[in-house]
Amino acid sequence: MTIRLYDTNARQIRDFTPLKPGCVSIYLCGATVQAPPHIGHVRSYLNFDIMRRWFRYRGYDVTFIRNVTDIDDKIIAKGQEQDRPWWSIGYENERAFNDGYDALGCLPPTYEPRATGHVPEMVEMMQRLIERGHAYEADGNVYFDVRSFPGYLELSRQELDNLLQPSGEGETGKRDPRDFAMWKAAKPGEPSWPTPWGRGRPGWHLECSAMAHKYLGSAFDIHGGGLDLIFPHHENEIAQAKAFGDEFARYWLHNAWVTMAGDKMSKSLGNSVLVSEMVKTWRPIVLRYYLGTPHYRSMIEYSEESLREAESAFARIEGFIQRVVEKAGTVEPAADVPPAFAEAMDDDLGVPQALAVLHTTVRQGNSALAADDKEAAVARTAEVRAMLGVLGLDPLDAHWAGESDRGEDLHGVVDSLVRMVLDQREAARSRKDWATADALRDQLGQAGLTIEDSPQGPRWSLGPR
Repeated sequence: MTIRLYDTNARQIRDFTPLKPGCVSIYLCGATVQAPPHIGHVRSYLNFDIMRRWFRYRGYDVTFIRNVTDIDDKIIAKGQEQDRPWWSIGYENERAFNDGYDALGCLPPTYEPRATGHVPEMVEMMQRLIERGHAYEADGNVYFDVRSFPGYLELSRQELDNLLQPSGEGETGKRDPRDFAMWKAAKPGEPSWPTPWGRGRPGWHLECSAMAHKYLGSAFDIHGGGLDLIFPHHENEIAQAKAFGDEFARYWLHNAWVTMAGDKMSKSLGNSVLVSEMVKTWRPIVLRYYLGTPHYRSMIEYSEESLREAESAFARIEGFIQRVVEKAGTVEPAADVPPAFAEAMDDDLGVPQALAVLHTTVRQGNSALAADDKEAAVARTAEVRAMLGVLGLDPLDAHWAGESDRGEDLHGVVDSLVRMVLDQREAARSRKDWATADALRDQLGQAGLTIEDSPQGPRWSLGPR
């Protein structure tokens, strides 16, 4: 068994060999908390949540770090716009992100460090970089000298002479416009921390280099994030960390975006779909299915039609499990997933191919039910639950129990009302009044219910919208 992953730096799929046998260390760039999360934000963590689950299934002990950028130009600007402390903006949105991750069934990280809690580590890193000639102070700012690091731009494959480095307001005193800020001099009314070069606040890139070093050491296995972070963020992280003396990350993994009308979903473009609003309309487990089942390196073009398709696909899986449980009682997940599923997941987390195995197993299970082969149906259900568990989509898992219980107080009332209509329909069928029976079934369908005629009598469930 060898897990293979696409390494952005190598531009190819590589066999994964951990630094420490049996262990995997992962650093994922987390949220900049100036606003609540949209589904594009959550997709990134969800993709790496599935990767983490697969490593765990394969027997690895996983250390997973996801940082929080809680100090940033946009956070400060939001505080000024709303006449609120900058830290209250960050904390409110940090909680919103965690609520979104939890709603979609993501496992919590091993550690979740905040940038503002690691200023001493950043100062230490800057001091060593200045001593080594890779950084310099100017007007209270500290910049990284990109020409001092020969490996600069190897990740993004750019030419230094053609580079346009993003710069912020107040970044004065640069020796070269391509140098980037690690530390920004204090401005009146803005948060700041003391350093040997005067008061100021951290630059975005420095935060992650310092926190990855603190929690994972000088070398770790995997660094992840969205495609948009390759440059400048990850490129600048590499320069700082390696010039500091770290080996840093050995594999670089990047997930693709959720797009809308071809554009990356983002707060700045005003085309974002907030997680907090989506879960009011769609079941969180369906959102997880929608966002987590495409390949992590494939773009997802957002549409309600594709969400409805995901809802219908998951309903087929869930309906099969429900029918078997009603017939045979609770079925525990199998110890192992089917070999074809494992082969797909080992090959750069091939979730779409793994999902095809899952749906095939569901079809086999439905055939077994139709043939009244209880033993085969139970066996297929155990396999389906094992596969869903790896994807974080098992509807019988304790995490989703609350979702299935939503509205439980009303369920009995609704069931009684639906049963009255079904009894009327059965009476019409018994007197061969097919038109009335079909009309009653259609009315229930228009109300959002799916009616299934079974040997035990008609049964209802909430159908796709």
